[in-house]
Amino acid sequence: MHIAERTENGVTVLHPVGRIDSGSTGEFERVLMSAIGDEGTRIVVDMAQLAYISSAGLRSLLVAAKAARAKRGSIVLSAMAPNIREMFDVSGFSSLFQIHADAAAAVAAVGG
Repeated sequence: MHIAERTENGVTVLHPVGRIDSGSTGEFERVLMSAIGDEGTRIVVDMAQLAYISSAGLRSLLVAAKAARAKRGSIVLSAMAPNIREMFDVSGFSSLFQIHADAAAAVAAVGG
């Protein structure tokens, strides 16, 4: 897995490529947590090129979302493949996150 990072209109956009599984979850969580930073940080996780996310990856998202909320920030998701969206729906995680069709819509939704 590789994670590209960019800033768009004051919003941090993380773009993981490949798979978030037991071998890469630690790196994914580290990148998420380091992106949180200051009060009011807004993060978009653009999943356009993500092929798979394990339950450990879901847990990393949940941990980071709680940390962001504690600092009055937010994490929103975008561009999920159908198999990833199904995993979010089945696990109930789709009710915990805002999910947008693409990164541009997600950035606009968080005020970027």
